Amino acid sequence: MTCVLKKLPMLIATMVPGVAAANPACPICTIAIGAGVGVAESLGVPVGIVGLWAGALLTLLGYWMIKFFDKRGWRFPGRNALLIGLSVAMIGFAYVGDIDYSPVWIWNIFYVDPILFGAIAGMIIFILVEKLYEWMKRKNGGHAHFPFERVVLPVVALGLASWLFCICI
Repeated sequence: MTCVLKKLPMLIATMVPGVAAANPACPICTIAIGAGVGVAESLGVPVGIVGLWAGALLTLLGYWMIKFFDKRGWRFPGRNALLIGLSVAMIGFAYVGDIDYSPVWIWNIFYVDPILFGAIAGMIIFILVEKLYEWMKRKNGGHAHFPFERVVLPVVALGLASWLFCICI
């Protein structure tokens, strides 16, 4: 009992909100992608599209981890690629308990589970859209072209990719 009482202040301290630092992708985008995954599953959307949004969400979490490492001063070669890769690899935990790995032929090229394929595609799309946003912002004198541009670009890109997945897969 005394052991629990000693740890109680630490537990309470972890629940106290703290100041959030600026992130490379805004929290609204995180909510939009997370909500997209939840809505897709509840509506019976194909699992490849759910994987697409999950991959983008996990990539976003990887970007936040990079920001956390930057804040702590933890730098080493290959850090960013490693953190993004590990973040997206968290999709593997879904296969441990909830999902059976059931590979299918996708476009007669890839023999992989649709959720895993979607997660990898979502990761690639999200990274490319982030690079596009940074390039567009740099070309515009360091300013966004319109409010919430950083939110709109990935959500629109993932929406278009979801539409293409519906047609092509």
